[in-house]
Amino acid sequence: MARLSVYSDTDPTIAELSSADPALVTAHLALAGVLFERWPAPQAIPDSADAQAVLDAYSRPVTALKEARGFQSADVVRMPRGQPDAAARRAAFLAEHTHEEDEARFFVQGSGAFYLHVDEKVFRVVCGAGDLLSIPARTKHWFDMGPDPEFTAIRFFTRPDGWVATFTGDVIADRFPKFESETGCVV
Repeated sequence: MARLSVYSDTDPTIAELSSADPALVTAHLALAGVLFERWPAPQAIPDSADAQAVLDAYSRPVTALKEARGFQSADVVRMPRGQPDAAARRAAFLAEHTHEEDEARFFVQGSGAFYLHVDEKVFRVVCGAGDLLSIPARTKHWFDMGPDPEFTAIRFFTRPDGWVATFTGDVIADRFPKFESETGCVV
């Protein structure tokens, strides 16, 4: 279940809002132009499942979202606990960046935190299994998977080359609470 915290982009010490209420999370993110939905999990995905098995388990909602939002492809990213390259993979997404297309992720299992920098605010959205987040093109953001990540997510793309980031050069992400600081988050 998602948890939203909203900060001033100049003061990361106090959240102006913090809530796990799905209606409040959806409404606040909609005001920032961000789509947030909860999808039911049709079945548990075993750790041994490959990417195609994950896509097959969610084929109906994946197909519906691709058609509704113009996504051309979907893939699966899995980060099981204990990966030796976890620190490097985490660092690759911790700098503020944008994309020329919408970035959509559906969390199948585990969790991670998206930080959206919109209109002098930073929205920290801790997503878990069943959460779909679609960030509009050119929205400044970063992603934190934590120091020992564990998640499986379906990613959606309109570009054939998939995830392409343009880094802003702003060090804002260094000032904000990391994912592992979220009370009750699984890390």
